[in-house]
Amino acid sequence: MKKYALIFLVIPFLFSCSDSGFNNTNPFVPNYTFAVDLNLNLPEYSNLKFVSNAVYVSGIGARGVIVFNTGSGYNAFDAACPNQAISACSTMTIKGINAICGCDSKEYSLFTGQSDLQYPMKQYRVQVNGTVLRVYN
Repeated sequence: MKKYALIFLVIPFLFSCSDSGFNNTNPFVPNYTFAVDLNLNLPEYSNLKFVSNAVYVSGIGARGVIVFNTGSGYNAFDAACPNQAISACSTMTIKGINAICGCDSKEYSLFTGQSDLQYPMKQYRVQVNGTVLRVYN
């Protein structure tokens, strides 16, 4: 009987493991592996020192990456429209605390990546090391 009790005690721990809740799947935005370091002391990234500011970084991900200071940390999203196939108009632009898709003019919050459509913005990981942000997938 003690064996069964031990098994029933251990089984919940095996199923409670997770991948830290990070889901990065979207059928419209392909997965690219990359890592880039952004030095906040450089003029092109210095706006990220202040809350609610965003910076567009081209040349990585599907259509570049938008990095945003939330006040409690940083978010990084792919600049490809998450509900559109990759095309000439699918690069998003920054408008205050939102990103706007060039194809359908839908707005996505840079705090959450959400809009009223099916897929949110494709999010990437951000690691802070002093004044350097590492954005990676």
